[in-house]
Amino acid sequence: MERVMSLLANNFSERSDTEVHLVLIGIRRKIEYPLSESVIVHRPSFTFSNIRRKVDTFRTMLYIRKEIKSIDPDTILSFGEMWNSMVLLSLKGLSYPVYVSDRSQPEKDLGRLQNYLRRKLYPKAAGFIAQTSRSKEICVENGWNRNVKVIGNPVRKVEPDPEIEKENIVLTVGRLIRTKHVDQLIDIFASIEKPDWKLVIVGGDAKKLSLSDELQQKVNELNMNGRILLEGQQKDVDRYYNRSKLFAFTSSSEGFPNVIGEALSAGLPVVAYDCVAGPSDMIADGENGYLVPLFDKAEFRNKLTELMENKELRKNFSANSNKKIRAFREEDITENFFQFILEKQTSA
Repeated sequence: MERVMSLLANNFSERSDTEVHLVLIGIRRKIEYPLSESVIVHRPSFTFSNIRRKVDTFRTMLYIRKEIKSIDPDTILSFGEMWNSMVLLSLKGLSYPVYVSDRSQPEKDLGRLQNYLRRKLYPKAAGFIAQTSRSKEICVENGWNRNVKVIGNPVRKVEPDPEIEKENIVLTVGRLIRTKHVDQLIDIFASIEKPDWKLVIVGGDAKKLSLSDELQQKVNELNMNGRILLEGQQKDVDRYYNRSKLFAFTSSSEGFPNVIGEALSAGLPVVAYDCVAGPSDMIADGENGYLVPLFDKAEFRNKLTELMENKELRKNFSANSNKKIRAFREEDITENFFQFILEKQTSA
């Protein structure tokens, strides 16, 4: 979410006659991704404490309202299902067009209060940006907003490295959290009798979990040391994409899985659970990868084995990998955002 927002802010700020203000709310208020010097950043002067959460939430809302009135923007873009309701509520009664976008699993239960706020406040937004086609369907079904546009995340291009030789590697990339179901992938791979192949898992512990220890213990119990490798969090993920021949993804809950896009941009065939939402927007089943019914481990094993055994099929899938990904080029995604959030101003 932060990566995409910073990318959009940088792109918009480079346009003529366009001024970009970034209002940071929340607890940390840090900028984790490179941001253009021309982007004007606003932060509350007070610190947010969970000890006084209700009071600081109210103070944040007052800050948002005051700051927006001071900036007097032509349009507002808000990211995050929790933050969107706060922004809409803070600006209630003001005439600024606010465009919102949820960034996690579209049918996620946010709890009674947040679900209620979304039902009541989202229809007041100027528009809703859905990351996937399924996200749009859910938005329309729930009556959240009538002005809905599907705009996926910009997919980062993984450049090939001719100095890196391909190996018999099945790669998976992502945070080590329960919904990624890396334990299932370990079981699936261990059941495939291909001793000349390895499973490489790139990603660190997250959400205060220590799944890496559990997963390593599982690998030890399966006697798969040397064939299943837990690499932890890595800065240079591209060298793993370039070394690998296949990409596997067993997540059951996504907003938009960027790693699938990156794998496809690197020319890797992908086998993924057809979860809500995102994989089906990038994977054309049987053309650049396989979509497997959620938690069908037997079918996942079959598709993965088929690709491991068939070099020609991998080659064909790799050749098709960029067809779906072209729609997620950075320049196209940023332009789609820019045109959509300014539609009311340009039509006025």
